[in-house]
Amino acid sequence: MSKVRLETISDAVIAILITIMVLQLHTPDGSSWRALHDDIPVLLAYVLSFVNLGIYWNNHHHMLAAVNRVDGTALWANLHLLFWLSLIPFTTAWLSAQHVASATTAAYGIVLLAAGVAYSVLQAALLRVEGRRSLLATAIGRDFKGKASPLLYCLGIGLSFVSGWLALAVYVGVALMWFVPDPRLERRLAAERQGPGGQPR
Repeated sequence: MSKVRLETISDAVIAILITIMVLQLHTPDGSSWRALHDDIPVLLAYVLSFVNLGIYWNNHHHMLAAVNRVDGTALWANLHLLFWLSLIPFTTAWLSAQHVASATTAAYGIVLLAAGVAYSVLQAALLRVEGRRSLLATAIGRDFKGKASPLLYCLGIGLSFVSGWLALAVYVGVALMWFVPDPRLERRLAAERQGPGGQPR
């Protein structure tokens, strides 16, 4: 079946989640820069969550650009991913309201971990449809970042009971690792569009 419906709902849900997070930001009490001081944790949590949602949107787009069709399993796997992404605004609000407490930082990491696993499940479902010799499979390769991210999230969750800020540092590190999209997929897609002899198809 066509991948268009899967792309459409994913784009819509991620856009709505970003909007929800924006609406959760409150106007500071006062007109000076000092009035922003108490809202710094809120703003930092918003930035981190915005970046994470942007990373998922970006990589989701690139992944689907490399596939031609999806099946029912991929549709459910995509909904599974969207479920965990939909919890990011909730855990972001809880994290910022409680000023990086152990439980809230751990919960934030658990949602990020679950979303990462869900993304891997979706990727595996698409690979099953496309095949191990497909453009997607070639571009993914060994998938170092995909394998390292869950381990780092588990480290962050454990560190949250020592220091919430250390845990957040790990979460930020994972986001930075994914911030720059893997150029392999873009090169493969460009080569596929050009075809033999470097001529556009």
